[in-house]
Amino acid sequence: MIEQHIQKGLLKVVVKTNSAKTQILGYDEQKKVLRIALKSQPQDGKANTELIKYLSKQLKKKIEIKNGHTSKNKTLKIS
Repeated sequence: MIEQHIQKGLLKVVVKTNSAKTQILGYDEQKKVLRIALKSQPQDGKANTELIKYLSKQLKKKIEIKNGHTSKNKTLKIS
């Protein structure tokens, strides 16, 4: 499901922190972003770390945040 939304090695996501469960909520066709819920709080990079670990496990690829380190809107580099 995730792979089809990766364009030129980049994936745009919107994260929702402090959720009950870490999971993919779906793809917003209008905004062209993948919505992801994370259990972690947005403090000290915890949510970013959880996001990278979660998507790395799902895709079995290296993930890094290209833009949006302190925002809920992020652009991820997939390699």
